[in-house]
Amino acid sequence: MSRNSHVMPFASRIAGIGSAFPETSVSNSALAEKIANYGAETNDPWIVERTGIRERRFSQPGNEAERNSSLGYRAAIKAMEMAGIGPMDIDQIIYATCSPDTLVPSTACWLQSKLGAKRALAYDLNAACSGFVFGLSIADQAIQTGKAKHILLLGSEVLSPFLNWKDRQTCIIFGDGSGAAVISQCPSDSPSRILGHQIESDGTQWDLFYMPAGGSNQEVTAEVIEQSLNKMQMKGRDIFKFATRTLADNALKMVESQGLTLQDVDWMIPHQANLRILEAVAKRLDFPVEKVLVNVDRYANTSAATVPTAMDEAVRDGRIKKGQLLLLNVFGAGVTYGAALVRW
Repeated sequence: MSRNSHVMPFASRIAGIGSAFPETSVSNSALAEKIANYGAETNDPWIVERTGIRERRFSQPGNEAERNSSLGYRAAIKAMEMAGIGPMDIDQIIYATCSPDTLVPSTACWLQSKLGAKRALAYDLNAACSGFVFGLSIADQAIQTGKAKHILLLGSEVLSPFLNWKDRQTCIIFGDGSGAAVISQCPSDSPSRILGHQIESDGTQWDLFYMPAGGSNQEVTAEVIEQSLNKMQMKGRDIFKFATRTLADNALKMVESQGLTLQDVDWMIPHQANLRILEAVAKRLDFPVEKVLVNVDRYANTSAATVPTAMDEAVRDGRIKKGQLLLLNVFGAGVTYGAALVRW
């Protein structure tokens, strides 16, 4: 899916950005101790060498303030404050997550209740790690056509309950966190706007990353829990190859679709799956690694939250400046993948 080439009456821009994380930071050494309790072994040097991750944040079980929608609420408030809008200005809430508070109702509706955003249409979107860019594409098209003026977009995950502690290849990679953006209407010729987006999926590769039980296919029983079928399953080596190739291809296709080159990009903001993947993509593209925004070392892979949290951090510390060109680049389970170009 790509943005229409004809001129629309409006464009959209990212008017505000925010992020939130649980309080508890878990080091690699602390994680190794937990994994050892389940009969597996790992250590800090092994994790850092393979992933670049040094710590992550985990929500505390039973802590209402660290539920997915609660983290989303904190991130949303920051984004709305930056955008200068209130809850009643929001026309839609798009909540990108694969770790919802509940299957029913949607996490978007939980957030809507917490915000008091009574006017908003609220719904969840599950494109796994690609969710934020998928949501950005949907929000941009709704605003271009005049269907909405302000859309609150979340990329938010609490993945820690779904980690298989018996599998050191996967449980070391993930963390919890939330990112939010306010996507607002602007003139079609505004210098600060979303320039374009391309999103795709290939369901034939569903088995690269999935969770067998917990949906209607398979009930969570004692036997399922014993076999860890209600936890995330991942083919790490295959994902590394797929992600490296796909992120590089996404980047080239996106800039070329707008008549630009990678040299025009001020910052690449990729999905933070693994630092080694990001380094491999930069090398493959001959793109300066110092222009790749990274937070995976401190927060691990927060799935749909990685792009907005990395962006928020760079906006607030001054690295991202007005007028700069941002390339958002993602892949995720499904498989899903895509990219977007944003002029900040």
